[in-house]
Amino acid sequence: MFVILGASGKTGGATAAALRKAGRPVRAVVRDPARAGALQALGCEIAIADVRDKTALVKAMAGATAVQVFCPTSEHAVDAVGDMRRAIASVGDALDLARPAAVLAISDYGAEHSTGTGVTGLFHELEQRMRRIASAHVVLRSAEHMENWSRLIPVAAQTGMLPSLHHPVTKYFPTVSSADVGVIAAQLLLSSATFERSGGVIHAEGPSRYTVTDVAQVLGDLLDSAINAFELLREQWQPTLARGVGESYARLVTEMYDAHNAGHIGAQEGVDDIRYGQTSLHDALKPYVTALLATQASQTGALAGGVLR
Repeated sequence: MFVILGASGKTGGATAAALRKAGRPVRAVVRDPARAGALQALGCEIAIADVRDKTALVKAMAGATAVQVFCPTSEHAVDAVGDMRRAIASVGDALDLARPAAVLAISDYGAEHSTGTGVTGLFHELEQRMRRIASAHVVLRSAEHMENWSRLIPVAAQTGMLPSLHHPVTKYFPTVSSADVGVIAAQLLLSSATFERSGGVIHAEGPSRYTVTDVAQVLGDLLDSAINAFELLREQWQPTLARGVGESYARLVTEMYDAHNAGHIGAQEGVDDIRYGQTSLHDALKPYVTALLATQASQTGALAGGVLR
């Protein structure tokens, strides 16, 4: 039995789907039962548990051959660091009690650094906690997800401008589709060789690296409109971020992009095991642009219908 925490998310869902496609039993752990439908349709067993509920996690992990764990980000928490640390402690304690044979932890590029990396620093703490469990474990560090740009698609469509915290916009950076991370994770879980060296680190990124200028070009092609990338002024980062997330999490993201721009977040030097996804940035963002255009068309149609009536 493969137990997947956060199975209703893009990465966890992709892992569960790949394992089911391979004919393996999966117990999908979700916090919200309303988000379990697609997983049930795949043939997954469903367990309901919040990652901060150690007792529920132990129950969900019962009889597991391998467990995939992660650290949920706390975008709207008053104390994002404290909330994420509680989740890490809960997951670690549950693994100590459940003692599965193997654990795959989804982490972040740059997690080898203990300080100065914002959100990524919490993944360092996740990795450190994994080193204390009795189970054989491997860490899969993911480059930033392509899908993160989807939040800026409405802005780009409306203004023709794509603001960036990556400075400069001509700098290449690694990125990967979250679904590809899930598929790579499933491949690792299915390989008997993965856990032979407990404590190993593997990296995951996409088939190509991109600049923010490339991102703007991809969005322009999809929107059939010119999109220009620009560097958002450093003093504007946190107030801009805080419009969509809590102040505490906005500070963590600001610190993370400072580390990005200083060249501290990438594949760890000396760790040469990099797995590459197959999804291009164009294909990762296309569903979001399609959805936006469909919504706009629907709203335009509704407005026209109202005028006609």
